Amino acid sequence: MTKILITGASGRIGQLIRPYLREAYSHVVLSDLRAPEDVQPNETFVRADLLDLSQLKSALDGVTCVAHFGGYPVEGPWETILQANIVGTMNILEAARSCGVERFVLASSNHIFGFYGRNHRLNGGEPERPDSRYGVSKVCSEALASLYAYKHRLRVMVLRIGKVDVRPDNRRRLSIWLHPEDLAQLLRIGFEHPDLKHEVFFGCSDNDLGWWDNSRAFSFGYRPRHSSRIFEASFPNDEASDENQISNFYQGGDFCNIEYDHPGLFEAETKSCL
Repeated sequence: MTKILITGASGRIGQLIRPYLREAYSHVVLSDLRAPEDVQPNETFVRADLLDLSQLKSALDGVTCVAHFGGYPVEGPWETILQANIVGTMNILEAARSCGVERFVLASSNHIFGFYGRNHRLNGGEPERPDSRYGVSKVCSEALASLYAYKHRLRVMVLRIGKVDVRPDNRRRLSIWLHPEDLAQLLRIGFEHPDLKHEVFFGCSDNDLGWWDNSRAFSFGYRPRHSSRIFEASFPNDEASDENQISNFYQGGDFCNIEYDHPGLFEAETKSCL
């Protein structure tokens, strides 16, 4: 019987995927700094700080699979990002290794590729171009997951997630949207597929305006049930004003605009696309 653990279970994504996972698995352990309000009969909450290895090991008692969504989810000060997203990921991986966890799904981010233009279709093999300290932390987290896959034989799935929600809420997110049900399907591939050793997939639904080639996930049986095409008419084209032209050119959106001070690079990038 598969016993799974979700870190960051009280966060927005954790709350969205819990109904699908508790339907699929007999025992779901919810880990976070604060308890969710609606713990169900086959769910157990265990408070665990990602910076406390002993608490993480207690939360992992009997767990076979981990979905790691914990951490700091937006741009922020370096020390905050470092501790929550890099040290925290190292700790949960080390706790998983020492507790005999078999499979690990890492929630990475589209922000590791944020400085690619929206006209560039990515296949996942390109060099990273993080758009923020947050994006850098996800690059580091992916490297840590790879280390544990090849050095310690942990079966690892990395998901470069777009925007998880029940519907996209702006035009950019038509390209990167991931419905919670499709995310749950990807998690189940990570937890159950017999051939998975170390794979990196994009976390997106079947989006007509998508920027990513997710054929590797499809080869493992991923069949998204949701598409953003039904929402396209709700969002007109973005206005390329002086205030948001950088956000609207790069895949990372507003993350690219934060502290941006290299207009010459942006001008060169846009000219190369003409």
